[in-house]
Amino acid sequence: MTTPKPKPTPKPGPRPGTPSPVVLAQHATHPVKVPVVAEVTDEQVETAKGFGAIEGESVVVTIGDEKVNVGAATGDDPLAPYAKAFYELSASIERFHARLASAELSPKDIDDSIGALSPQLETPAVVGDVAALRTRFAEVEKEALEARERIQAERDAARAEALAAREEIVVKAEAIAAKPEAQVHWKNDTAELRALLDTWKEAQRSNARIAKDAERELWKRFTAARSGFEKARKHHFAQLDKDNAQVAGRKEDLVAQAERLAESSDWDRTARAFKDLMGEWKTAGRGRRSVDDALWKRFQTAQDAFFDARRSASDAEDEALAGNVEAKEAAVVEAEALLPLTDLDNAKRQLRAIQDRFEDAGRVPRADVARLNKRMGVVEKAVRDAEDAQWNSRNPELERRATGAAAQLEAAIGELEADLAAAKEAGDKRKVKEAEEALAARRAWLEQIQGVVS
Repeated sequence: MTTPKPKPTPKPGPRPGTPSPVVLAQHATHPVKVPVVAEVTDEQVETAKGFGAIEGESVVVTIGDEKVNVGAATGDDPLAPYAKAFYELSASIERFHARLASAELSPKDIDDSIGALSPQLETPAVVGDVAALRTRFAEVEKEALEARERIQAERDAARAEALAAREEIVVKAEAIAAKPEAQVHWKNDTAELRALLDTWKEAQRSNARIAKDAERELWKRFTAARSGFEKARKHHFAQLDKDNAQVAGRKEDLVAQAERLAESSDWDRTARAFKDLMGEWKTAGRGRRSVDDALWKRFQTAQDAFFDARRSASDAEDEALAGNVEAKEAAVVEAEALLPLTDLDNAKRQLRAIQDRFEDAGRVPRADVARLNKRMGVVEKAVRDAEDAQWNSRNPELERRATGAAAQLEAAIGELEADLAAAKEAGDKRKVKEAEEALAARRAWLEQIQGVVS
């Protein structure tokens, strides 16, 4: 009877999900060269087979004083597949060790690798020096756990730094959103918030990941700050548009009034009206600059048109009245010749006739009105003062007052004489003329007062 040939047992190999040893050994980041099955020599296989044996239909491996069943004995050389599997396991340990020096492993990768290799050494399915391989794995495992702690500490520090960076972004955004409206610079602060959003996105891409619940809470705060600021910004500019529209409406009305007044020839009343409009313009507030500038240009154009017309009319009138100055001036000179008064009654009669001629001379240019009226007024006042002095010549109280007034006039005359000298020295004709007129008037008054005292 022929013994049935046993069914072939699958060749031992790497655990499911483990990358090919050849692929892993050729990884570009490996700092050391590690063995792969393809490089195992026949001598190495024979050496590994020395730790195994066939007992019945099973293959066993000797580990110290213990023999462990590693699988079924099949094929012409039952120990060879298990010997090669030994070197594959050894290569996996060395590849794991080599990867510890790279920056690619995470704590999870280390845990997964230890979790995958440990069972293969605890319950071996290989033939070879398993005791030595366990010792080697213990060394690698110790180094791996130290690397895991270091990597975890670095990741924790990176996460803490990333969390602090996100917190800083949120705090800055909240500070901008919490500003009093009077301190907000809308353009710059809007740009700053946009830059903070870009910084947040860059932190998501570049920095270490932070806990989802912490990121969610920070994003909620960040979004609330941005939304609050945006709401305030929209309200601010809506109110600004409303205020600008009110200001523009008020100024449009002022411009319309100014443009109507520009056609007026009621010079004095209209000039006062323009002054009032200017006051209202100043209190109307500031609106949008471009609108304000356009309205102001229209207002100024209307104002300039009116005052240019008034100036032209005034110049034409002055030119027409210039011929009256000579007659008016002659009347004033004639009146001034009455001073000092020696014969009051005669001076009064002559002054009345002179005043008639002064009035009959007609109007004069504005630049001459005050000057001529002032000079005529000096003579008229001297006559009135003489009349009062004559009327009260017997009144002792008036004499005392006259004495005091005379002293004051003498002091004033002294000051005017000094002013006249200074004006002549400076060559200021206008001041010389004013000083001479004032000096003449006060000398005339002094003569009249002296007449009362005497």
